[in-house]
Amino acid sequence: MASSLIRVGIIGADTKASWAGASHVPALAAQPTFRLAAVATRHEESARSAAEVFGAERWFADPFELIRDPSVDLVTVAVKVPAHRELVLAALAANKAVYAESPLGTTVAQAEEMADAAGSLHTAIGLQGRHNPSVRRAAEIIARGRLGRLLSARVVATTFGNGPESVSAYEYFDKAAAGAGFLTIAVGHVLDVVEAVLGDITEIDARTELLWPQVKLVDTGALAVREVPDHLDAIAKTASGAPVGVQILAGVPAPDAHFGLEVRGSDGWLRLTGNHPAGVQVGDLALSSNVDFPAPDSPVVTGTGPTAAETWTGASINVGEVYAGLARDITNGTHHTPGFTHAVHNSRLIARVEQAARTGLRQ
Repeated sequence: MASSLIRVGIIGADTKASWAGASHVPALAAQPTFRLAAVATRHEESARSAAEVFGAERWFADPFELIRDPSVDLVTVAVKVPAHRELVLAALAANKAVYAESPLGTTVAQAEEMADAAGSLHTAIGLQGRHNPSVRRAAEIIARGRLGRLLSARVVATTFGNGPESVSAYEYFDKAAAGAGFLTIAVGHVLDVVEAVLGDITEIDARTELLWPQVKLVDTGALAVREVPDHLDAIAKTASGAPVGVQILAGVPAPDAHFGLEVRGSDGWLRLTGNHPAGVQVGDLALSSNVDFPAPDSPVVTGTGPTAAETWTGASINVGEVYAGLARDITNGTHHTPGFTHAVHNSRLIARVEQAARTGLRQ
């Protein structure tokens, strides 16, 4: 890079698809280390509009032109999962740092291929829930032994998504080939937060259900077929020794959505709670405990993006923490921010969940 300023190009920054505008754009705008150098979509009109709305310096209707642009240092891949592999590999081949949404690939093999290609380049994976300041503080409390011997943990997580109704633009989430269903997204994010707090999951027994095999697309009135599960119950053991019971529910009315992780030890307890309708990875979390602890750090980003619908309010909070960590790594030449190697770990974990659900055996 020519200077300490990190110039970012976002692939998938469409103003009509609210995630990039609600999360990545404000996460970058709030940190002077970054500059939004370019945006890209597959169509000239949407790319030009995104540049105007988001304040990007350049726009591209071909994402590979953005990747080749020498004024882009970091490529953010925020498109549908089946398109990740080709774009990520091109960015890595161009010697660019890459931030990719999770899951990294549609299969474990794809994730492994991209992680191998990354080599020593800086990467970040969009498992942003673990970066929340309250999650980091909870992990610190446990790592310091403040709760004593860990006895048990319990997780209940809900999301408004993956329920009996959806819209045609989100139909691909219900298709197995898309690699972006309930298990890889909702379950992947929740279990990653569990691992951030309690250590790696070493054993897991899981059951999945497909509660709504037909989904009404409310914008067209059509019925779509759901090919992936929409409910999970699991029992896991973690590296810290704590057994964890996990239930993840889909299709909950947005006002009723809730995340709760409670950990009990011989000397105390702690709780992480949140109520974002889209899941633990999207909004802020609160930490409480019966042991004294320093307040979690203030998030580097608190605002919402220029195209953020109410559904995505607060989406930039945890994404901003990922960018902050990645900036420190790029500046200092370190690799502390979970990147593509961690993405492979998460993909393998979800594969173990799927296997456990199919066989009913502990994996």
